[in-house]
Amino acid sequence: MSFRFVKEVMSPEELKNRIPLSDYAIKVKKERDGQIRQVFTGESDKFLVIIGPCSADNEDAVLDYIHRLAGVAERVSDKIIVIPRIYTNKPRTTGEGYKGIVSQPDPEKKPDFQEGLLAMRRMHLRAIDETGLTAADEMLYPENWLYIDDILSYVAVGARSVEDQQHRLTISGMDIPAGMKNPMSGALLVMMNSVVAAQGSHTFLYRQYEVDTTGNPLAHTILRGATNKHNQNIANYHYEDLMRVLEMYQDRPQLKNPACIVDANHSNSNKQYAEQPRIVKEVLHSRRMNPELHRLVKGVMVESYIEPGNQKVGEHIYGKSITDACIGWDTTERLLLDMAEIL
Repeated sequence: MSFRFVKEVMSPEELKNRIPLSDYAIKVKKERDGQIRQVFTGESDKFLVIIGPCSADNEDAVLDYIHRLAGVAERVSDKIIVIPRIYTNKPRTTGEGYKGIVSQPDPEKKPDFQEGLLAMRRMHLRAIDETGLTAADEMLYPENWLYIDDILSYVAVGARSVEDQQHRLTISGMDIPAGMKNPMSGALLVMMNSVVAAQGSHTFLYRQYEVDTTGNPLAHTILRGATNKHNQNIANYHYEDLMRVLEMYQDRPQLKNPACIVDANHSNSNKQYAEQPRIVKEVLHSRRMNPELHRLVKGVMVESYIEPGNQKVGEHIYGKSITDACIGWDTTERLLLDMAEIL
């Protein structure tokens, strides 16, 4: 038999009972969800910055980072809504390497999903209770959504997952904004089709149940760049790229709340993490040049941590990414303050 059933893990209900939300966390999430929703519906002109480590691998370092982020978020709150990245699941191109805290709560030990689910929920709740910031996470495993559906304020579907039907249909049952990235190939039609699917209603099989969904009107696009057949990175954050997304939305009037987020790292930066501030500022310039783009582009994604760059698992440099390279804290603070001035 190809599968070896190692052990049964706790259900979403068991995890929520074991690590419940505080009254404060419930209140904060309701308020933050409302503020973020208004950005996507056009009721608010604030700009979203989804920012944080590539992977949330160390609870203490991640919380240290988010505490710092909360202080700057308060200073720019008249123009920007900061959503920290607490990415607890990591897709891997070849299936090798660190797959996130849900899989490996200790990156130097074997996978332990039971402990990983506990670590994931505990870290998200600490962030809310200690800083008042609800977070974003990537939906790598659709069946895991119910473990944190009461915590997150934003979900992203990655370039490797966006063509998968189960991801699209699961997003259709969410009531928070969900960003659908363009696939690795860069095919914008695939990205737009994923938004159409996520905004539609569906009946499908989910966690041993037949379920119905009503569609997610807050599903939207994310541009993250592409990789061509020669393994060259192709950026898609320029003015012309944004206009193309706008035109594709205009060709699909059935879509609600047209919106685009620009991921400043990955193929858009040619994996040169230090380019992210420049890319963000170009996106802001494009918004200023065209009122329609101002309405369409709702925010940016930035990979940022305490220390710049990245390290290998086992090097133990506090606050430094063990996956993709990130800008460091000093650059992060300066970027957020500069953005507030530009906006």
